[in-house]
Amino acid sequence: MAIFLILAPYGAYTFLMLVTSATVSVFAGSAICLATVAIDVARGRSVKILAAGSAIVFAAIALYLALVDPQLGTLGVKLSVDIGIFVISLGSMLLRRPFTLQYAVESVPAEIAAMPGFLTANYVITGAWTAAALAMAAANIVLLYFPGLPLWLSLAVAFAARNSAIYFTKWYPEYRQIKYAKPTAALPDAR
Repeated sequence: MAIFLILAPYGAYTFLMLVTSATVSVFAGSAICLATVAIDVARGRSVKILAAGSAIVFAAIALYLALVDPQLGTLGVKLSVDIGIFVISLGSMLLRRPFTLQYAVESVPAEIAAMPGFLTANYVITGAWTAAALAMAAANIVLLYFPGLPLWLSLAVAFAARNSAIYFTKWYPEYRQIKYAKPTAALPDAR
């Protein structure tokens, strides 16, 4: 359920880009981000770097579209969003607060969050999301410079990058648990 709330603004923005204007799409993305922030606050949780940062990115792009250049174009908007997410993700690691850490701390027992490899695992997972955002931005840059390429290429890269990051986010903690788990004591010999 948490991954749904985290990705809801991006899913709504992507869907709306297909059926309405870019301005409406990014304003809606910002509103949904703000709603997820409100849900976290109402539940007594921390305000997440990703949600707050994404609300700002979406709102800034929407205001740019509404006040400066309404003809930016779909690829320009998508590239702007992808670069914004990349900056948030990379910035969170550079500030030594990988954005996944806030979600992870709230979803695991305190003894797991206190384990030495917990922070490292969050850096790795945030790195996977950073790489996914970079791949999506790169695909949009390629389409901007080679407009003859099919639009589905960018969509395919975005789909693959996002789904790979989602899979990795679920797989990596299980992998670390298996790899670094303490061996159980052997049963005493019953002879």
